[in-house]
Order: sequence, then C-alpha cells, then structure tokens
Amino acid sequence: MCDELYAECRQCPRKCGTDRRRSRGFCTQNDRLYAASACLHFGEEPLITVFGGSGTIFFTGCTLKCAFCQNYQISQQGMGAEVNRSTFVDMCLKLEEKGAENINLVTPSHHVPVIAEYIAAAKKAGVKIPFAWNSSAYESPEMLDMVKGLVDIYLPDLKTLNPIMSRELFAAEDYPQAAKKAIRRMIENAPLNIEEISKNGETKEKMLSGVIIRHLVLPGRMDDTRLVLDWLKAHADSKACISLMNQYTPVPFTGSSGELEKRRKALEAFSDRLISKEEDKTLQQWIDSYEFEYLFYQELSDDTSWLPDFSRTQPFSNALARPVWHWDKGFINE
Repeated sequence: MCDELYAECRQCPRKCGTDRRRSRGFCTQNDRLYAASACLHFGEEPLITVFGGSGTIFFTGCTLKCAFCQNYQISQQGMGAEVNRSTFVDMCLKLEEKGAENINLVTPSHHVPVIAEYIAAAKKAGVKIPFAWNSSAYESPEMLDMVKGLVDIYLPDLKTLNPIMSRELFAAEDYPQAAKKAIRRMIENAPLNIEEISKNGETKEKMLSGVIIRHLVLPGRMDDTRLVLDWLKAHADSKACISLMNQYTPVPFTGSSGELEKRRKALEAFSDRLISKEEDKTLQQWIDSYEFEYLFYQELSDDTSWLPDFSRTQPFSNALARPVWHWDKGFINE
C-alpha cells in the first residue's frame, strides 16, 4: 500500500500524480521521510503544552508552500535530513523521556503512509503519550483515515475561506473546500477529551484527544477572518477548540532572486505587516460576540524574536524550545 501511494501520488488534494519513488512531487519530497528538528516546544496552545511542552517533530516539505511561511527553510527549500523508522522511534522515545506531553507531527500531510507506519512502530516500542497531527488542513479525508486510531489530537490551520486569497498565497484555489472537508473528518475521528492534571500543587488542563483549529489573522484582511469565524461557529463550536492567532510577522526570507520576486508578488494580496492595535481591538470584540465555548487568543505583541531559523541547532529562542535532535547534528546531548 505504501509503495502504491507514492507511485502516482494522490496523497494531497493537488493530486500531482508524480512517481515519488523516482522524483519529487509538488511538495518537493520523494518517498523518503526528511525532518529538520525535534524539540520540546513551549509556544503551543496551553492544552498541548501543559507542563512539559509539546514534543514537536518538524518534517521537510509541504503541500501548500504559503508565501508567508515562517518555516520556509524546511517547507519550501528542502532543509532537513532523512529519518528512518528507527530514528523516528528514538526521537519519540527521547521526547517522552524529556517530559513531552505529546508527539506533535508538524507538516506530515505529504507522507501519510510512511508516518502512519512509523507511529505504529513508536507505539509498539513503548511511546505512551498522545500523537498530534499538525497540518495546513490541505489534505483528503481518505488519507486522514489512514492515521485514525494512531493520532489522538489534530492541530489543523484554517487559513482562509476566500478562494482568491488561497490562489494568490499558495496556488490552491480549492483550499477552502478541501480544508473544510478535512477538518470535519478530524472532528469525527477525534472527539474532545480534556482532563485536569496536577503537578507541584498546580493544576492545568490537558488535551488527550480532540481538535484545535488554528486561524492566523492576516493584516488588512479582517473580512476574511470574519468568514472563518462564521464557519467555525456553525460547524466546530463545542466540537473543537479554536485558536485565533494575531502574531502574523513579516519573515526576512532568503533565497534566489526569482524566488524572492515570486514571493513579493504573492504577498501583495494583503498587508505584510504586524496586526495593528485597532485590528486587535476588533478581534477581541468579535471573540466576545461569538461566545465560542473554547477559544484561545494571545495578547498582542511586537516581539519577532520567536521566528525560527532551522539552520541553528536551537531553531527557536531558548524560552520557546529545548532541542532534542537537529538535522545537521543528530541527537543533542544536554
């Protein structure tokens, strides 16, 4: 089955048909799994960070290639090293040993059959903490069913419901329809299960199963965010948690002149700047009016130090993450 799904690739809605056993698809990847970093991450939502942090594994490649991607080094430029099943299992075990609350698989949608096999191997090797599927939601319900029962938590983006924006920013005019179908399937496959846990006299909530739907507000495109909130209220409220993110940050991209020019033109679709105080005030008013049962929203900040650089052993700031494995250094001894 794994070989068949790579022979004429239809894993994501692009259905590029590439024989990824011999060449690379739109996602820039062949049939071998590559990753850039594994770390304890403390910048995720409280339900998955809890006390020990989320055990993030950042995979190379992506089905979307968003023009504003903060992880562009790995999602679009191929940074990373090959990871076989044994190394993946060791990553998961090491993250759990270090206190991770879950194994958070970042951008896995272009390697569903391989990752499903690797998760099963990690569970067999003794990994007990939940697995989280952290994706753009540009994936098919049928492929998501391949990880049903293996993945406990889903962390999809709902980037936009405006097909014009999705065409300009990630060359996928069908993104809105594909993402809605995928998120509905995630909600079906992972009912909410949140429990309280205590440590050193402090009690926090922890997600054991469920969906956290993330929406990054694009500056100057508030009407698009309103469309997303309307859909979430109608289809996800009380069934999933909502994470409304206001931290859009212009990324200091590097690359070829052609690549940079293409990106510059795509970014003309919205205002490539931080969210303004006025926009933040409007968002907070909307939050109050929608009365979502479970919604996260952080305070507005102009701090951009959190932007990652995956060429470093520590891709994030020291406050945000503790590295366990790096594509160029291997496992990191502390």
